[in-house]
Amino acid sequence: MIVTLVVAAEISWWIVLGLALCARYLLRWRRTGTVLLLGLPVVDLVLYALTVLDLRNGTEASWTHALAASYAGFSVGYGPSLVAWADRHFLHRFAGGPKPLPAPKYGPERTRHEWRIAGRTVVSSAITLTLITLLVPLSAGSAHYGTFLQWYIKLGIAAVVNVVVAGCYSLWPKEPPAGTVVEDGRAVGADRVAEKAGPGPDRS
Repeated sequence: MIVTLVVAAEISWWIVLGLALCARYLLRWRRTGTVLLLGLPVVDLVLYALTVLDLRNGTEASWTHALAASYAGFSVGYGPSLVAWADRHFLHRFAGGPKPLPAPKYGPERTRHEWRIAGRTVVSSAITLTLITLLVPLSAGSAHYGTFLQWYIKLGIAAVVNVVVAGCYSLWPKEPPAGTVVEDGRAVGADRVAEKAGPGPDRS
């Protein structure tokens, strides 16, 4: 049942986000869109509450309960960036907004990008570990810390790996291939290069 709830929460999360963006950009109901966006954390809270309720009803704790807590934790950590990503693409596709820029690939901009990812992963892991740990006292005896030991290890590894990757980019920033024109950490196309160079010499 818990796996089904996680899937339902994921579907509900994206439906609520889609409705919020439609209200904001297609219907011009900005306040309604904002209210719907505030409903996204409610989806995570409902999932976690149902997980606790399932344990309190006597269900033996398993990896599915930790999965539900992980979903809620990572939704909090990565949710704002996902909302911002969806907002940019929806605005471009349906409301005439500018084309979203890809993630930077080179130089200090790429390094900062990797540290932002590492920060989100660390925050998500910390929140998830807290939620998993709270399952034990909230479960009325159905869950024990040893049940979730592997999740503690896996989440710790995920956080450390992301920090190490970001640290490597700090020590060895990724350089663009020779001859590549870069702007804000992104390769610039030929048309953009010509635009920056300005008009050619007048040969008339």
